[in-house]
Amino acid sequence: MGLKKIRNHIAAHLTNSRGWKTDRKIVVIESDDWGSIRMPSRIAYKEMRSRGVPVEKSPYLRHDSLASEEDLQLLFGLLRSHTSRAGDYPVITANCVVANPDFEQIRASEFREYSSESILETFKRYPEHRDCIEIWKEGESEHIFRPQSHGKEHLNISHWLHLLQNDTNDFRIAFENQCWGLSGDIYPGMKRSVQAAFDMEDRQDHKQHQISITEGLDLFEEIFGYRSRSFIANNYIWSTGLNDVLAQGGVRYLQGMKYQKLPILYHDKRQMIRHYVGERNNLGQYYLVRNCSFEPSLEHRSYNNVKECLRSITTSFLWKRPAIICSHRINYVGFLNADNRNRNLEQFNRLLASIIKKWPDVEFMSSDQLGQVIEEDGQPLTD
Repeated sequence: MGLKKIRNHIAAHLTNSRGWKTDRKIVVIESDDWGSIRMPSRIAYKEMRSRGVPVEKSPYLRHDSLASEEDLQLLFGLLRSHTSRAGDYPVITANCVVANPDFEQIRASEFREYSSESILETFKRYPEHRDCIEIWKEGESEHIFRPQSHGKEHLNISHWLHLLQNDTNDFRIAFENQCWGLSGDIYPGMKRSVQAAFDMEDRQDHKQHQISITEGLDLFEEIFGYRSRSFIANNYIWSTGLNDVLAQGGVRYLQGMKYQKLPILYHDKRQMIRHYVGERNNLGQYYLVRNCSFEPSLEHRSYNNVKECLRSITTSFLWKRPAIICSHRINYVGFLNADNRNRNLEQFNRLLASIIKKWPDVEFMSSDQLGQVIEEDGQPLTD
């Protein structure tokens, strides 16, 4: 076993060393970024690259976009082809944003004022996406696709407008192509990402973040007909001071990685807070911590995603923790690159089949379901 694998193996055990315990074999698949535009089209990608924006360096800019109707039908068909011993399908917790920038209105304000459009309007502008919300809702009714809140938009508004107002070349070119998500994977020296909606260097942004969360949760309910019980911040960055407005909006469960990243503010180095699954904060909210990964779009082709994810699930169950798998939308989208989607779906198919074979008593749950199970259990958490 190589040094990197040894470190990952140790890290996996440390992640699972504390938290809520259960003998149940619970598997949750958390998938971020649904509803966000990211790269709008192949044409936009080629145009940006031809003008010197290094989009080819980022797997997100090469592969990630709005999931089309075809993407959804293929993913949902695969989920329906697997059932646990109890007869349940695997379910994707689809952490989604509910708005995208209104580029025309922002341009009309000369980049001084931000305007947004609902994802309902975004989907209407794409010929292969017009029925996506209805397909999402069909998936929700079958409990194979459970939308939860990922914020209003996947965008740090004040930071982005500042870049546009200062005529930052690559971001202006991206804007012309109705794109904003240029991030650290193509600019390694970037201190802040425009993708991190709740990062900040100025404390005045805190009020705007509170408004964004409230508007996002309300719009989520308007679109889906229910309040989102769980929430995950873009890029895992948010201030603990935002937990109160999340609680007021009905959020009981905070999804994330083992570390909550705090806004950069005036620090040279980002501060972080360690969390563990089932931890409860002073507002009565529970943390859900991802302890497994299935990200074939982000790994080298030689990496065995299925084997390594199964290894992580085994470790989780060894420690009597639920297995919470991080698997972003990029892995299931073929709107820009169908080959990437098809390869990943084949791996995802093998992963699900292997889980059910190895643990026939597996229980597939959405994040809000797991949160409710933990809350109702009332188990005192100890080291």
